[in-house]
Amino acid sequence: MHIKQIRKNLFAVDLQTGGLHNLIASYVLKGDKTIIVETGPSSSIPNLLAGLGEIDIRPADVAYIALTHVHVDHCGGVGTLLRSLPNAKVIVHPKGASHLKDPAKLWSATQEVLGEVAEIFGEPEPVPENRLVVSKENTVICGGDQVNLKVVEAPGHASHNLCYYEQHSRVLFTGDSAGAYLPEFGTVFPTTPPPFHADAALITLDKLVLLDPKILCYSHFGSTFNAIKQLRDYKSQIKLWLSISYEGLKKSQSLEEIKEAIFSRDPRIRDLVSQVRRNPIHQKTLLENSVQGFVDFARKNPAHLY
Repeated sequence: MHIKQIRKNLFAVDLQTGGLHNLIASYVLKGDKTIIVETGPSSSIPNLLAGLGEIDIRPADVAYIALTHVHVDHCGGVGTLLRSLPNAKVIVHPKGASHLKDPAKLWSATQEVLGEVAEIFGEPEPVPENRLVVSKENTVICGGDQVNLKVVEAPGHASHNLCYYEQHSRVLFTGDSAGAYLPEFGTVFPTTPPPFHADAALITLDKLVLLDPKILCYSHFGSTFNAIKQLRDYKSQIKLWLSISYEGLKKSQSLEEIKEAIFSRDPRIRDLVSQVRRNPIHQKTLLENSVQGFVDFARKNPAHLY
């Protein structure tokens, strides 16, 4: 199991979903009470539990599981994980709670959108209602010992997306609101499946900059210390993809033509697309669904507004 210590009381666990490294991370904050940010999908829970053991976290010590949003690669394992964590409560956006209690529709939609990739993630188990803590903007999750997570509503990638800000150490857990960080390339790739709300995403990025974080912790994948630059660069990247999408639709280009235009004109990813294609999950989620999210948004929203 790959564990990385980011700060004195903060650890990243590479969940190695589907045997793939640098794909999905869970973050463990050790205070008087332990907080886990993200569980990953159900197939990765054995790896997460092994990681907790490696950093000497007893299951009974985990007080909270903070989920950024209810997509199965982020939350699909929470019902399974709770069977091993007797005292843990689950932090979730109000729009996401019902999908955790009864994940049937979530799972069906995941299978429809992701196909074979959904099977790599695994079917989510229900979460008992008495284990859920529905949280909104500015809720503070107290872990003690200078570990307190502030809830930040961050729509765009999804309407039910939350970020978590640890104010003492200025660490921001971004979920998918700041894209997918590819540590081997040192850059960010949009993670924007339909329905993607580009207008809300741009507002969210400005909001995250105002928090003045020092460290970003991405669910996909890893951490970076140049937080403000990454957030601003990602905002510029979204605007570029949006501009190319509008331009392509005006020319009546196909989705494939728009995709190739984006990949060839975005300097942050131009030279790494062929390598990203080697990852079967990135091929589906980043290279296909992300572009579809932009094109769908552009079709529904007048270009002059952006």
